[in-house]
Amino acid sequence: MSTPLYRLKAEFFKTLGHPVRIRVLELLSEREHAVAELLAEVGVEAASLSQQLAVLRKANLVLTRREGSNVYYRLTSPEVAELLRVARGILSGVLEGQAELLADLRAARHDG
Repeated sequence: MSTPLYRLKAEFFKTLGHPVRIRVLELLSEREHAVAELLAEVGVEAASLSQQLAVLRKANLVLTRREGSNVYYRLTSPEVAELLRVARGILSGVLEGQAELLADLRAARHDG
């Protein structure tokens, strides 16, 4: 029996559920990066970055290529970058709504 699509989606979003993985995917949305570049940008220990990159590889979200002693990472699909853009838009809307609510609450506190 196959796994229902909603379960596969849940697993997919769990894979995205780590700040380092999100940051790596955002960087790779811009262009391919060498591991050393990712280390400098993400600001975590090499072992931690390696672990997170392995999760992304296992989920088929990134691909690697070796050039000499350097390993380069890139997204498997531009749709990953699009997903991150959509998430940013959703979060922007949510945060704007929260800011409006906070302003309303502060105004009500001063009025009453």
